[in-house]
Amino acid sequence: MNDQPRRRPHKPHRRPQKDPVRFLAFEALRAVDERDAYANLVLPPLLKKARAKGDFDSRDAALATELVYGTLRRQGTYDAIVAACIDRPLREVDPPVLDVLNMGVHQLLGTRIPTHAAVSASVELARVVLGEGRAKFVNAVLRKVTAHDLDGWVEKVAPSYDEDAEDHLSVVHSHPRWIVSALWDALGGGRAGIEDLLEADNERPEVTLAARPGRSTTDELAKALGEDNSLPGRWSPYAVRMAEGGEPGALEAVQEGRAGVQDEGSQLVAAALAAAPVEGRDTRWLDGCAGPGGKAALLAALAAGRGAALLAAEKQPHRARLVERALAGNPGPYQVITADGTRPPWLPGTFDRILMDVPCSGLGALRRRPESRWRRRAEDLEAFAPLQRGLLREALKAVRVGGVVGYATCSPHLAETRVVVEDVLKGRGGEPVEAEWIDARPLMPGVPALGEGPDVQLWPHLHGTDAMYLALLRRTG
Repeated sequence: MNDQPRRRPHKPHRRPQKDPVRFLAFEALRAVDERDAYANLVLPPLLKKARAKGDFDSRDAALATELVYGTLRRQGTYDAIVAACIDRPLREVDPPVLDVLNMGVHQLLGTRIPTHAAVSASVELARVVLGEGRAKFVNAVLRKVTAHDLDGWVEKVAPSYDEDAEDHLSVVHSHPRWIVSALWDALGGGRAGIEDLLEADNERPEVTLAARPGRSTTDELAKALGEDNSLPGRWSPYAVRMAEGGEPGALEAVQEGRAGVQDEGSQLVAAALAAAPVEGRDTRWLDGCAGPGGKAALLAALAAGRGAALLAAEKQPHRARLVERALAGNPGPYQVITADGTRPPWLPGTFDRILMDVPCSGLGALRRRPESRWRRRAEDLEAFAPLQRGLLREALKAVRVGGVVGYATCSPHLAETRVVVEDVLKGRGGEPVEAEWIDARPLMPGVPALGEGPDVQLWPHLHGTDAMYLALLRRTG
């Protein structure tokens, strides 16, 4: 009789099954991390390729989009949760592993995907992209994550508000601490306002279209979208919101350049500049930082309706080509050139209206580009400062006496907004410029909560727009 213990039958090796939705989302996250790409630029071509192969339907595309943007928006919170579930510093976890883990945590804590499905799908993805050993690590971590819901984890990993308010808000709302501090300074007020703002940054923004005057109408866009998928703009007379999302590029008016995708805040900035009173002639307009062309297209259409001509200047050649594409077909006179606004080719006193929408940190568009919050550093603002001041100073030289300059930026950071304008007007870092403020608030009729003026700061939580800033200045001498 054989007393040897029976061996368990060998378990046959199973090849990991590739889930096209989660694999695509992982590809997008890796591109964001490895190439400093932006999700809103990486994801659409990946989805288009998947649809062309027949792998995806609209529900798959929606899930992949949610996995990418949800993971990026809540990365700070999820990092803190993962760190509490492992026995090593988070920095020692390889970035691809952390991407799989955070995407798994998002499925567990930020979606309605059942727990067992979220864990098994994440582990299977890990087997495909990381290998068997790391998949076991992912499995172990995610099973620990299932012990609490999101509120429970936040209570465990975030310091109390009373102990450290900024660090608490940073972990709870997934923003770097320095950004929390900067936004709070710009917003002012107490806890409720800053929490509303940070939460608004973590919500998916609506897709908003702009009907370019004289070329299309809001009625045309609403009819093309259908009753169930169209909402009027909140504030802009040119805006139509897509209630259910979808592909705006499929609309005929967008394909023909008669309308475009444009946040309502950007529309309001362009419209306010166009509505500002000027003294004397009003025939020469300039967009001094025109790329990628959304504001320039709206300004060109408005200028054409008054018999004015727009010059659109952009320093980067590839962005200048985008401006040309955006303005193609405009009925009025316009020109697109590649030029540096700090060393302009035009003569002083040439223009009647100028928009200078300067390069900035982009802190006003964190809803759209959530990855930028993890890339930016407080010291980045020092690099933007001389450029912003130089562009505004040259714009005030380029406008004639009695003409108007609009200084705009997609950031609420005080160092990029009012401080820049005040420094230029007072001659800090250069010669003082003779100009006066124009109250921009009446030029955004119906828009509430615009502050004490004369400049305007828009907010995601108050206005449903990006956090655009606008100062209007009239040259006086």
